[in-house]
Amino acid sequence: MLSVALYLIGALLLVGAAVALLVGGAFLLFTPQLVIGGVLLIVGLAIERWRYKPLSETRPDQRWTDTGERFVDPETGKLTAVYFDPANGERHYIIVRGPVTGS
Repeated sequence: MLSVALYLIGALLLVGAAVALLVGGAFLLFTPQLVIGGVLLIVGLAIERWRYKPLSETRPDQRWTDTGERFVDPETGKLTAVYFDPANGERHYIIVRGPVTGS
């Protein structure tokens, strides 16, 4: 929900830049800040969405190995296990089901 609101703010900044270009005059002074702010916000959100994948509830295929790492995800509050793919170094985060054992 927050990301949708931030995308909307980024879009409003870009619309404001377009309006400033159309109106002209003193409003042209705000155009670079509006464009840079809107583009940075939208691109930053897109990178965040691409880079940080959501937690999965199913174990990845057999090539993935359990690293033994466990942590409580601060966003969801769920215990999370870390799996590693030795072929490409990618990490995968899986929600742990069952009883929580000490850490």
